[in-house]
Amino acid sequence: MPDNYAIADQFSLLSKLMDIHGENEFKAKSYSAAAYSIEKLPEQLEHIEPSSISKLKSIGESAAKKIIEILETGKLQSLEDLMMKTPEGILEMMQIKGLGPKKIATIWKEMGIENIGELLYACNENRLMLFKGFGEKTQKNVADAIEFYFKHQGHFLFSEVEEYAIKFETSIKEAFSNFIFMPCIELARHDQTIEQLTWLTNAPLALLKPQLELAGFKLEEETNPALLFKGSENIQLQFLHIEKEQLLVEQFKRTCSESFMDEWEKISPLKNQLYQSEEDIFKLAGIQFIPAFLREDPAIIKKHEKKPLPNLIIPSDIKAIIHSHSNWSDGQNTIEEMAIECIRLQLEYLVISDHSKIATYANGLNEERVKAQHQYIDELNKKLAPFKIYKSIECDILNDGALDYSPEFLKTFDIVIASVHSNLKMSEEKAMQRLLTAIENPYTSILGHPTGRLLLSRKGYPIDHAKIIDACAENDVAIEINAHPRRLDLDWSWVALAQEKGVLLSINPDAHAIGGYKDIYYGVKAAQKGGLTKENNLSSFSVEEFERFLVNQHSKR
Repeated sequence: MPDNYAIADQFSLLSKLMDIHGENEFKAKSYSAAAYSIEKLPEQLEHIEPSSISKLKSIGESAAKKIIEILETGKLQSLEDLMMKTPEGILEMMQIKGLGPKKIATIWKEMGIENIGELLYACNENRLMLFKGFGEKTQKNVADAIEFYFKHQGHFLFSEVEEYAIKFETSIKEAFSNFIFMPCIELARHDQTIEQLTWLTNAPLALLKPQLELAGFKLEEETNPALLFKGSENIQLQFLHIEKEQLLVEQFKRTCSESFMDEWEKISPLKNQLYQSEEDIFKLAGIQFIPAFLREDPAIIKKHEKKPLPNLIIPSDIKAIIHSHSNWSDGQNTIEEMAIECIRLQLEYLVISDHSKIATYANGLNEERVKAQHQYIDELNKKLAPFKIYKSIECDILNDGALDYSPEFLKTFDIVIASVHSNLKMSEEKAMQRLLTAIENPYTSILGHPTGRLLLSRKGYPIDHAKIIDACAENDVAIEINAHPRRLDLDWSWVALAQEKGVLLSINPDAHAIGGYKDIYYGVKAAQKGGLTKENNLSSFSVEEFERFLVNQHSKR
């Protein structure tokens, strides 16, 4: 039998959901008042005569009937019906501090956002400030509350834990300088999302345990040969005790995928011997060294058995910021500020790609505003020469696959990035129709974030990656690796096929402020995992190479 607190919770949730769905405001308030009164009752409702319930303070006939329904059936049908009509992400959103029903209704119905991951991304893009009741302070408070909530779910992005893990590893190596701690396995693999950080060590666990507890870490689990701790950041830290002679072998095994390890054992079974380094393991096997982040697809073993790996892309290979948003749409900085930051970072050019006109939620640019922006960019190019700013647009791919401006107007841009931002709940057939139509458009130069995913928040719409890559090869369209840590889309697992088919990738920060330029680093990490070289990355092109790329793109028009 549900107690008063459980019944009050159902009334409180019913009231909030009615507000979110825009139902009878008077009834919603009465159910909220009933919830408060039920919680304060000195006697359990199950012990009160049903005929007397409606006489209780703030409990009318309607609320009384619902209380009796709960007592008799254990549930409230009207609440069940509303929950069925409410996306799971909206229900989760109600747990975020500072978001009441009215604000959630705006977020859902007006902004088209259905989960907290999408909401955090919208905060990062400054979209909340475009709506009534959401100022800069509110937007920041919402973002902070969501980040706090995520921290307590135990799942993290690579970007959220890397710095913490490196600092922790440095400190523990200093504290236990007589012992070996192998590099964190998850960081070595460039895992995009992380639930725990793992170190292999020859330090006795009996020595580690009291020291970590003394330092404020909470012991979660102790097994032989492992300790699992949790720190103040709510990140799980695992320590596996391995004998010194076996540390390198165990590190190697744990950084390999299962299929990679199976193939390795067929070619060169690991020997029970003391290796001096990971490179030594490869050398003795007669195989070129393969870094941990590439030990996924076993095909790489035979591909590079004798032939060294090509030089993979590194952050210093990036020559430009492609895909960035200014304060003309939903960015924070002026175009001049963004260009000056590029110059400070010794980059060669900037591609400004604000949102197109249909993206009203992001203050998208209509034709007149585009013309004004282009005039402004011309003035800046004279002022900041020889640095170059290119005129671009992140053009929405409409529901039928068409782009958001007429062909005549698309000619005015140096380069067009085509992306899907609306109607994301699509079948694969519908998603493919939209994307293929856009790719075949002669004005499309880059396909932006191809699946629309948000890591840990939104899976993204289903696509046939191989067909998309083939279409991009046929139509000379580059594919973006969106470097925002929540996107990293195109996924690393498709980079090899794209390179094989001769499709350019482009690591782009999708920056909405100059601080977003740093996300290039995470895009490079993801690209390395896919084996990308700088020669196959558009944002590694010098300004002269980029100009030649544009000439080729314009010849399609």
